[in-house]
Amino acid sequence: MKNKIFNVISVLFSLLLINGGLNKFLNYMPVPDNLPEALMKDDLAIREISWLLPLVGAAEIIGGLLILFPKTRALGGLVVFPVMVGVLLTHLTVAPEGLPIAIVIWAILLWVLWENRQKFSILLK
Repeated sequence: MKNKIFNVISVLFSLLLINGGLNKFLNYMPVPDNLPEALMKDDLAIREISWLLPLVGAAEIIGGLLILFPKTRALGGLVVFPVMVGVLLTHLTVAPEGLPIAIVIWAILLWVLWENRQKFSILLK
């Protein structure tokens, strides 16, 4: 039962990542009008660096696709880890109203990494 729940949550997590990554390229989700000013400044700064947003989007899409399949789930967790650090830091420092969602997403990522910890043992030796 635990394995089925883990697989379902992993698929939902991967779809969330793929959707977020695709949105960085296709801009199909509208940006809310009531974003905090500090968050808008951060967004403008990220857009000024022309290669950064496509890089983050590509990492989300690739990581999401890798997490979708159990055999490559560990690698997908490593690919999206830096992106998730940015998400967590953004919500800790600039937009704390999104922190509960960021914590849930981090819990899922940590679960993915924990369930695949045996695959990382060679990296830690």
